[in-house]
Order: sequence, then C-alpha cells, then structure tokens
Amino acid sequence: MTVAVAASALTLVSACGGNGGSVTGHEEMSNRNAAATASPQPSGTFNDADVMFAQMMIPHHEQAVQMAELAPARAGDPEIEKLAAKIKAAQDPEIQTMKGRLAEWGKPAPEAGMGHDMPDVMSEEDMTKLKATKGAEFDKLFAQQMIAHHDGAIEMARTEQANGSNPQAKALAATIESTQQAEVKQLQKILDRL
Repeated sequence: MTVAVAASALTLVSACGGNGGSVTGHEEMSNRNAAATASPQPSGTFNDADVMFAQMMIPHHEQAVQMAELAPARAGDPEIEKLAAKIKAAQDPEIQTMKGRLAEWGKPAPEAGMGHDMPDVMSEEDMTKLKATKGAEFDKLFAQQMIAHHDGAIEMARTEQANGSNPQAKALAATIESTQQAEVKQLQKILDRL
C-alpha cells in the first residue's frame, strides 16, 4: 500500500513538473526514495543475463569469423565461400556492438582465448583440422562445424531473449537467432548435395 501511495505521489509530482512551489514531506520522501533506487545506466537497463550474453557471444562470433576467413583460400564450393563472406560481414559489426555495449555498462570485455570451453565452440584441434583441408573436404567440414557452431549461438540468443532485460541486447539476440537459423538451413542443403 505504501509503495502504491509513494508511486502515486511520485507520478503526481512528475506530471506537475516537480520544479517550483513547495514540496510536501510525503512527496519529498518519495522523490528521495526514487532517486536512491534509480541507477542511471547509459544504454538503459541491463541485467547479468545481458552481460553474460555479450561476454560469451563475442568470443563465439570471433571464432566464427576466424573460420569464415579460411574459406577464400580453401573452399572449393562457391556457395561456401559466399556464405563465409556473409557470416564475416554480419558478425564483425555485431562483435563491435557488443564490445561497445559492455563498455557503456562498465563491464569487462572477454579476454582473448576466452570461451573455447563453451559448448559448440571449436577446439584448437578442430580448427587445426579445418585449416589442413581444401576443396570438397574443407567445404564439408566447414559446413558441419559451422552448423554446430551456429546451434550454440542460437541457444545463447534464445537464453538472452528469455532472461535479458536490455531491449537492444534482446533485439540483437533475435537477429542472431533468425540469421543463423537461415544459415544453418543453407549449410544443411549444401551438405546434402556435397
């Protein structure tokens, strides 16, 4: 009941402008309570799920970019090469967006090499194997590994949409989910014909 009264008083003060004139004791107390609980944050509200999403997705995206960068010199299939370029073009700016958001929130960006023990992230052995292939062998391995990699990103994006509170982070997660689902379908079609 007191919270409702305090909220009503605060709404009334806000609606009336709140500057000038005298403020009653009850309204002043409401204003002080609101100021004490409000924490100004540069890009709106965020929670631990938003922070974890960015901190985990950055190294995940960085690895996908590394995989994609192998394609021009190794791919035998033009569709694999084109899709790899598309993946790099989409994920590089998303990495920068997430790093910027973490900086605005006063949270650390992940350190280099972090995240390689996450599910659906390639091991060093997997990356070495991919680097050692060319032509049809590369195409098949790239498609298989990128499908697994994307599945991990889709799962993280769904978790962010369910548990995050920052609207921009949730919107990015929705974009990642839909984009990578479409790429998984395309990769599966490529695999089916290889």
